[in-house]
Amino acid sequence: MTDYIVISATRGEARYVPEGIPVVITGVGKTAAAVITAQALAGRDTSDLTVLNVGTTGALRDGLAGIYLPSEVVNHDLNAEAIRGIGLDPQESIRIDGGDGTVLASGDVFVTDPVVKARLAERAHLVDMEAYGVAFACRQFGVPVRLIKHVSDSADEAAMDWPALVDASAKVLGDWLRTELS
Repeated sequence: MTDYIVISATRGEARYVPEGIPVVITGVGKTAAAVITAQALAGRDTSDLTVLNVGTTGALRDGLAGIYLPSEVVNHDLNAEAIRGIGLDPQESIRIDGGDGTVLASGDVFVTDPVVKARLAERAHLVDMEAYGVAFACRQFGVPVRLIKHVSDSADEAAMDWPALVDASAKVLGDWLRTELS
């Protein structure tokens, strides 16, 4: 039987996680997400564990709404080309089993700038700030991860209303967990 743990950046995003599923709150950004996820995994039996990274996401392309299960997460604010240029592997992309084909750009930039959004949309459908850190830690521990993201905004100036939008996304994420895990 698979055990689950929910990893989320904020309490608001995890507010409606069904009772009985452990929740870990990482805080904002890839570094916090990676460190806190690693701490959570180091302290438990991971043999039958799957991490569920739930949270909000910004849509980088028009017409995206609802829940997505990305198949790839890309560390978008890493200078991968320069790192490759000096002969190192930047590991800027992680494949996620069981995804829906979407690509999630993850970075420490809260995207509201139309130029940044357009650049990211060339490679990804969605954007967040923690999924890469969670996925990286899970990969290091050999633990399966699923990314469950709900579009809260369009990664533009409207994203500044995120505090008012997060509860609606959290309800949808909680409903998805109840349906999928029962």
